[in-house]
Amino acid sequence: LEFDLATNLVGQPLVRQQVMKGVREFLENPNPVKPLVMSFHGSTGTGKTYVSSMLIRYLFQRGLQSPYVHHFSPIVHFPHAEQIEQYKESLKRWIQGNLTNCGRSAFLFDEMDKMHPGLIDVIIPFLGPSWVVYGTNYRKAIFIFISNAGGEQINNVTLALWRARKDREEISLQDLEPAISKAVFENPQSGFWKSGIINEHLIDFVVPFLPLKHYHVKQCVISELVQQGLEVRPGVVQEVADSIPYFPEEEKLFSSTGCKTVASRISFFF
Repeated sequence: LEFDLATNLVGQPLVRQQVMKGVREFLENPNPVKPLVMSFHGSTGTGKTYVSSMLIRYLFQRGLQSPYVHHFSPIVHFPHAEQIEQYKESLKRWIQGNLTNCGRSAFLFDEMDKMHPGLIDVIIPFLGPSWVVYGTNYRKAIFIFISNAGGEQINNVTLALWRARKDREEISLQDLEPAISKAVFENPQSGFWKSGIINEHLIDFVVPFLPLKHYHVKQCVISELVQQGLEVRPGVVQEVADSIPYFPEEEKLFSSTGCKTVASRISFFF
């Protein structure tokens, strides 16, 4: 996993550091005091889903297809605000049942920024340091929250640090945490709004994904060409990277869509 993150995840030194620290400490502990809870934040295309999939692939034999990996999307699983009480009950039962079945289960919550406020608090009993909940020892489970919320603030801080001549590798979690906290945990539109998960400090690792620069996008293009078995032509790499919009308007420094549209853009050239 460490090698894969180092070679295939572009432009995210903080992510590599935080994810490896969290996973290593958690897995090396035969008796963790609580489940591993990580929250991924950043703009579209910066690697949040990619990293969570990679992590699951190394931890479970069948990766995302494993019966012990459970993936929730608010749009798919919890679409109607008026049914929130019903969703709470079914989510609690689902997690409880699957942790009874396998204490090493993983639960991925996608698009937390679109989650109905209040819904996620139903899983609080499963996240804390209690020994047994509902008759089940659940402390070896993994919970990953994925959110675009905080992306704009992360981008702004990264831009300000770049203008202050601070190298990307020098950006620390302390530089970004206040901005993420304000955007995510204090936002009435967020699934974490007034959440006990935040108030009780149940998230172990907040993982910020930085905006990607032009040369990161070029690395993504090369990687995608190799993956598709296509010839890596420098001209094509340059053209695909140039075809993506960048911000801010003056400097055109960061990709507006990260690497998300790289695969579809490559098809125009072959």
